[in-house]
Amino acid sequence: MKKRRLTSLLVLGAAGAASAQSNVTLFGVVDASVSRYSTSSRDERSGVTYSPLGLPASFDPNFANQGHIRIGRTALASSGFNQSRLGFRGTEDLGGGLAASFWLEAPMSNDDGQTGLSTFSRRSTVSLSGPFGEVRLGRDYTPSLWNDTVFDPFGTSGVGTNLIFSASVAPNVIAGVPAASVGIPSVLNSNYVRASNSIGYFLPPDLGGFYGQVMYTFHEKSKYTPATLTPETPVNNARAGRYLGARFGYGKGPLDIALAHGDSIVGDNFYAGTTTHTRTSNVGASYDFGPLKLLGEFSRVRRYDNATLAPVLSAERSGFKGYLVGFTVPVGAGLVRASFAKVTYDTSVLRNLSEPEASQWAIGYVHHLSRRTALYATAARLRNKQGAALNVLGAPAPLRNPIMTPYSSTGYDFGIRHAF
Repeated sequence: MKKRRLTSLLVLGAAGAASAQSNVTLFGVVDASVSRYSTSSRDERSGVTYSPLGLPASFDPNFANQGHIRIGRTALASSGFNQSRLGFRGTEDLGGGLAASFWLEAPMSNDDGQTGLSTFSRRSTVSLSGPFGEVRLGRDYTPSLWNDTVFDPFGTSGVGTNLIFSASVAPNVIAGVPAASVGIPSVLNSNYVRASNSIGYFLPPDLGGFYGQVMYTFHEKSKYTPATLTPETPVNNARAGRYLGARFGYGKGPLDIALAHGDSIVGDNFYAGTTTHTRTSNVGASYDFGPLKLLGEFSRVRRYDNATLAPVLSAERSGFKGYLVGFTVPVGAGLVRASFAKVTYDTSVLRNLSEPEASQWAIGYVHHLSRRTALYATAARLRNKQGAALNVLGAPAPLRNPIMTPYSSTGYDFGIRHAF
């Protein structure tokens, strides 16, 4: 009898705990596409080329123009329209306008099944919200990312992805040259898309169309006091990993406009007296005319080596600026999407020469079979100039050597997306 009563109490307790949770939702996206990628480089030497012996190229095949080299790949890819994912989210009503929420979201590679619930690296947060807004803790999207994706007709997914995004996530390369190359250092930004160990604050949603977000992340590195006791080997990077950013905007009716800025410390060397920052500033806007929605963005990404011990060493090292213009047009049950984007690199010491640049066209069509299921097709074409070496998202990196110069990149997606 006692065992039955104990079992009943446990069942009632579990039911009470479940009822206290307002909702728990399992959600996700499964997106698969047949995708074709290609990247080409070419020998841009013109006229007669002479060998070290002074012979024309026609007599020395080692110095003849090498023409084009193309690298191609066909794949069953994922995330051509929306990023494939699997997640859990829930909210508990605490009364008095307060609510506690959690969000755990994992990336998923449904083309091979190797990734899924092994990590919640897309988002892992717990938050408290109320009339004051929302305070969110954990791993989350950075404020400086949102304009790249919100004002991109392709939502930074698939081959049509915003070229500004592609240039920003290139981890160790600017204008196709490794970070060690003189005069063209990296624009490495480890906190570009998401940041871990963050505290974020969001304005309440009832501000007449105004919205905003600020974020600070802890670098979680050890600090020595007094600072002179900082070990010289290995090089101490006591502040690398810290991010500070904000985004504020106005969205009401057909208009949406937002301004964002982020500062990420990507390197720190106490004894050299330098701290390396990657700073991203962008503004984006869209206006829905009904039959046509226009979107646009301007972005500036800069890398600075700011001296921590000797301010005279401070100097801007590298960066790029870029813009995007695009539109979407509803057509029956479908949507036509198109964009043009361009980035131009600022290589500092090469400022008097033609700066490396890349441009990209993208066009696509999405046909909605239902609210959750859609078929899509996208095509994109990228062109490099003056030494830039970008590629359509997902395409092979272009070949670059003393003879071959990156030239173009092309991509196609044909796929299906199902959300649940």
